Amino acid sequence: MPDRHAGPHERTVLFVSDGTGITAETLGHSVMTQFESLNYRQMRLPFVNTPEKAREAAARVKEIGQRDGKRPIVFSTLVDPACNAELRQADALILDLFQSFVEPLEQELGIKSTHTVGRSHNISDSESYKHRIEAINFALAHDDGQSAKGLAAADVILVGVSRSGKTPTSLYLAMQYGVKAANYPLIPEDFERDELPSALPRHRHKLFGLSIAPERLAEVRHERRPNSRYASLENCRYEVAAAERLMRREGIRWLSSTTKSIEEIAATIMHEIRLERRSF
Repeated sequence: MPDRHAGPHERTVLFVSDGTGITAETLGHSVMTQFESLNYRQMRLPFVNTPEKAREAAARVKEIGQRDGKRPIVFSTLVDPACNAELRQADALILDLFQSFVEPLEQELGIKSTHTVGRSHNISDSESYKHRIEAINFALAHDDGQSAKGLAAADVILVGVSRSGKTPTSLYLAMQYGVKAANYPLIPEDFERDELPSALPRHRHKLFGLSIAPERLAEVRHERRPNSRYASLENCRYEVAAAERLMRREGIRWLSSTTKSIEEIAATIMHEIRLERRSF
């Protein structure tokens, strides 16, 4: 008997893959966000690369369905037909992402795909992998204005008040696109001088600003330094207004990160700065 039933607008969503599961999760999330009234619990089952592991995964999916009293939703990127056959023994809505895209492409192109497990991540010797590692190291070395050395090599330099989303966006640009992103904080001293940090004007064409609603900024800062002036709503309002005024005056393109995902922010930056993706 199920020990807990899911509500009318609740489901468990699983991302099953013979690799890391990142592809299944990314595509699955994109689809699930279209159902705003649905609350779903998510689970990633990576490295399901043998029929035995697929059988174990199917048993787990079945167990979750029995517990919830509703069929789980499974986004799968399994390549091996034998693994797929085992997974389909589970009582679930199974959305085979590779079948959805690969088979129509085979018919259109008139050629068979390799059906090689893990091929999308077999990039250790590729140029794109090298770009990605270099970009990640660059982002870490140039996080939060740690160093002005090497900014000439940056593809983009993010500016904005502390905790406006610069660091996660820099790392996402590096990991997803192989883009070398530095980030520089705008601090009260900059606002008092009413000038950009001295290392930045020469790289003006690479600058992109992030802002944030003062109320949201106060919430984020309060988690880090509760009951401090740094986190006070009054100070957050002052810093955000000063930063936006400075960016407008300096002609820096910027956006508010308040309601945007990192994916949306990164895509906007790539488009505005006209950057090319260097990894796949």
